[in-house]
Amino acid sequence: MTGVKFPELDQLERIIDQLGTRAQTEVISRIQCRELEFPIHCISIGAAGPDVPVLGFFGGVHGLEKIGSEVILSYLQTVVQLLDWDRELLTRLEQLRLVFVPIVNPVGVYLGTRCNGNGVDLMRNSPVEGPGKRRLYSGHRISARLPWYRGNKVKMELEAQALCNVVERHLFNSPLSIALDLHSGFGVRDRLWFPYASKKTPFTFIAETVALKERYDRCYPHHIYTIEPTCKEYVINGDLWDYLFDEFIERFGTERLFLPFTLEMGSWIWLRKNPMHLFQKHGLFHPILPHRRERILRRHFMLFDFLQRSLLYPEHWAKLDQQQKQHNQNKALGLWYG
Repeated sequence: MTGVKFPELDQLERIIDQLGTRAQTEVISRIQCRELEFPIHCISIGAAGPDVPVLGFFGGVHGLEKIGSEVILSYLQTVVQLLDWDRELLTRLEQLRLVFVPIVNPVGVYLGTRCNGNGVDLMRNSPVEGPGKRRLYSGHRISARLPWYRGNKVKMELEAQALCNVVERHLFNSPLSIALDLHSGFGVRDRLWFPYASKKTPFTFIAETVALKERYDRCYPHHIYTIEPTCKEYVINGDLWDYLFDEFIERFGTERLFLPFTLEMGSWIWLRKNPMHLFQKHGLFHPILPHRRERILRRHFMLFDFLQRSLLYPEHWAKLDQQQKQHNQNKALGLWYG
């Protein structure tokens, strides 16, 4: 097997070299495809203790949606530069850990496919089964020749296992953690999705999610995101974040807090502005024009900063009394589950 390079992986490995000893880096899995070998890199920056809050960034789960990887790499490049002089960031990182897996599905990014090298849609690959009948896009086990193929029923793909291992090691072991998984390809607005994707019921930390949403709305009243459960738009089988969240609750109950978010970048507006994108390989999922791509690469940094600060100061959103929880749960029912 021989290693392979492509632009996103090359950029990631240059960033790892620039970080040097200021980060912990490791190859968490090696994926083999067509006589080639692809590494999956994980980068950890900041406090190493198990009692610190953790913010995790994940991209490239769907290889065709490589803009998610590019946004994370753009942010990482900024962090590298800030580490040279920004004392506030250095102080922050003494109390917080940032974890990055920018390219979860390197074969998919390399080939420009949604699936991995085995034809499996990683975001349909977990054992989670939604109730009732589902459409094809919800995930199926008919054939890898069809999109949204879920893969083997017994064993998850290596890429999915690698993502789960990072979440379990870094985020599950923290008292307070947030995961942000970056995707594109749905709608004309950017969305922040939270569980569940597999069923239309509130998840355990819905009260805390409402509190975090309201904090963001107050701080940035003109922000660009629609914040909602994934099931508001569609319901699927095999969602990795549903699987990980249920695993977390089974192990820890509510003694710790873990919030998995998906940032779904609304790529349809790129297509609406230039319909010719539809005839290009990445046109439905990636901003083709340089100025539009540059805007997307910087667009979400304010959100990333907000999530870091919220993890450091959780008193008014992650530590609610029973009355506040009930009040927010009632709000959630009106907002999303009416």
